[in-house]
Amino acid sequence: MDDLTREFLIESQEGLDRMERCLTDLEERPQDKDLLSDIFRSVHTIKGTTGFLGFKRLEKLAHTGENLLGLLRDGKLVATQPIITGLLELLDGLRGILKTVEETGGEGEDDDLALREKLTALQVPDGQSATPETVSTHSVAQEKQATPEPVAAAGTHAAVPEPMETISKAAASPAASAPQEVSEAQKPKAGATAATDSTLRVDVALLNRMMNLVGELVLTRNQILQATAQQPNFTLLSRRLDMVTADLRESVMKARMQPVSNVFSKFPRIIRDLSQMLNRKVKLVMEGQETELDKTLLEAIKDPLTHAVRNSMDHGIEPPEERVAAGKDAEGTLKLRAYQESSHVMIEVSDDGAGISVDKVRSKAIERGLITAERAAQLSERELLQLIFLPGFSTAAAVTNVSGRGVGMDVVRTNVEKIGGKVELESKPGQGTTLRLRIPLTLAIVPALIVKSRGQSFALPQGALSELVHLSADSYDKEIEWMEGAPLYRLRGNLLPLVFLERMLEQSLDARPGRDRDNYIAVLDVDGRRFGLVVDGLADPEEIVVKPLSTVLKSIGLYTGATVLGSGNLALILDPGSIAARAGVQMNAQEEAAEEEQNEEQGRGAEYLVVEAGGRQAAVVLGDVLRIERIPMSRVEYIGYRPVLNFEGQLLPVEDAGGILREAGTVSEGEERQVTVVVCRDGSRHVGLAVSAVLDVAAGSELKEAGTNRLADGVTLLKNSVTSVVSLSGVEALPETAMEGMSESMTGGWSSESAIEAMGVGEGVR
Repeated sequence: MDDLTREFLIESQEGLDRMERCLTDLEERPQDKDLLSDIFRSVHTIKGTTGFLGFKRLEKLAHTGENLLGLLRDGKLVATQPIITGLLELLDGLRGILKTVEETGGEGEDDDLALREKLTALQVPDGQSATPETVSTHSVAQEKQATPEPVAAAGTHAAVPEPMETISKAAASPAASAPQEVSEAQKPKAGATAATDSTLRVDVALLNRMMNLVGELVLTRNQILQATAQQPNFTLLSRRLDMVTADLRESVMKARMQPVSNVFSKFPRIIRDLSQMLNRKVKLVMEGQETELDKTLLEAIKDPLTHAVRNSMDHGIEPPEERVAAGKDAEGTLKLRAYQESSHVMIEVSDDGAGISVDKVRSKAIERGLITAERAAQLSERELLQLIFLPGFSTAAAVTNVSGRGVGMDVVRTNVEKIGGKVELESKPGQGTTLRLRIPLTLAIVPALIVKSRGQSFALPQGALSELVHLSADSYDKEIEWMEGAPLYRLRGNLLPLVFLERMLEQSLDARPGRDRDNYIAVLDVDGRRFGLVVDGLADPEEIVVKPLSTVLKSIGLYTGATVLGSGNLALILDPGSIAARAGVQMNAQEEAAEEEQNEEQGRGAEYLVVEAGGRQAAVVLGDVLRIERIPMSRVEYIGYRPVLNFEGQLLPVEDAGGILREAGTVSEGEERQVTVVVCRDGSRHVGLAVSAVLDVAAGSELKEAGTNRLADGVTLLKNSVTSVVSLSGVEALPETAMEGMSESMTGGWSSESAIEAMGVGEGVR
């Protein structure tokens, strides 16, 4: 069964259930027009949809019932008991056909002639005689109009041939059209089909309430995890709560997800109408319609997508004669594409039209007074394209029903940014334009990094975060460069503009804040801008529940919401885009792209994570690094002389070439040191590297051979210093017997001692 038929069966069954309730009430209130309208609407919906799907038998029966209901609704008939009985039989007949369609894919051999004749006879108003001959003749006339088959060759009911009498008798039982091998227990039952049994319609308000409750549960979980972090007796319980909460949150989020095809489905009609209005030939291509998005967000992007499609039709795709003159196919292509990328859904509206002329955008913006000529001359092509999103901007020569009023693209950006999304625009003259909407999967719960400034905590959404850089007090003056009062940081050879959060929030008026303490630089990418947000402290990442802001805080323009942290404190959620705009950070994506291309041409090597172990500097290929863990020594166990770590349910061998773990394990009793472990991916397995400190991320030159050291792949040049590159394959794998023993110990089967015995190790185990 295809999805369209399945949806039809579900909606039709719901309509018939509603019709049955209304018919029961109609006996007590036969003049109630609202009840009659509901019943008529249910049957009318079924009839209209069946014509589209090609179910002729269902269409005939629904059409006959609709005629009777139309007379009742218009007041030409009164809902007497015989009429209500006839409508209940109509209800059973429709259910029987729906059941047959669901089981066999077809409507069966019956034509429901007897039931349709009865419904036709009930259409005769009171006071008029309705003979069997009259009713039968009227039905025959309907048959001749509906189908070319000679069903009504006879003039009276008595003259119907024997096969037709058999069919008419069968029509009295809704289950008669089901296959003979179906048992009595499997025959159609009023009020339920398999399609409706597998689905449940829930009010959106109830789903929103459930999501709010899950959000409160997430906050409570965060607080419990922090409160029990130092209490071993509660560790297992808090981890169990964490896992259950995560599963519940995921389940509720899935219940709110809907495919983007619900929005895409209306565009074929829009494209058709606009093509005729604008004299265009356009082929619509839709990809990724199965991509799912939160229902609230799906509703929010309907208008922005409609504006984007109308602009592509009017401003993008040229008339056929212009396309032919430009060497293109007369028929243009408009493509709608949806796909998931990390924690966002990307929706692209692209065309192969004329593209956007940057010179025309510049002149129109100056003409409309949206920007000065001096400022326009300083903008790059990428920045000029962003002028399209200014209110009042339009390149249309005249106002039409489609465009030219200066509204549309500003609505697109405003509505998308309201839900935490971004809008990106790419265009090449003569080749086409692509508008890309970056939409978060959900608004309710988002991962965030908790940062601190002057003792106050703020939440920074991780979607905009690229990396973190530690800036010590000793290196402050050496690594930060100041140009006309603007701070810059040289990150792997590139100048990164800095924004001090405490100065942005006016917590400090110091011209050069943070000189006497360690700082952290959160490198952010937002709206084509790349900058570093300087804070004086970091806390653990958390899944935060977004709460709306009051009007007073909204007017500040630097926050997108508020949340409650695991500690129970309130925190405002920073808006990286507003911070970049307020600080005047310029777009430099084009310069970075050009520099990356230049680096590739120069044959520069891969990027490395620079670490320190045993007093010496080493490097790990950045692409192999999964995460950096700061853990207590109590989590490290030993199998023989081999340190291991339980990492996400897997046994992780830890390489301690620098003696970091040995040194940490020698502290006096009652003290527990924290150690840093870099978790890496080596093919299909995970390994850990114990390090003293993580120093930097740097790009190296070509890799050179390092000799015979099993833990070194080679050497590379990092910041003019020769550095050995760690060989992950040199970290010895654990025997399969130990892996099985540890796996069973995690599920309550073996103990860690059993795993040790499987390795043949007895003495010297810590």
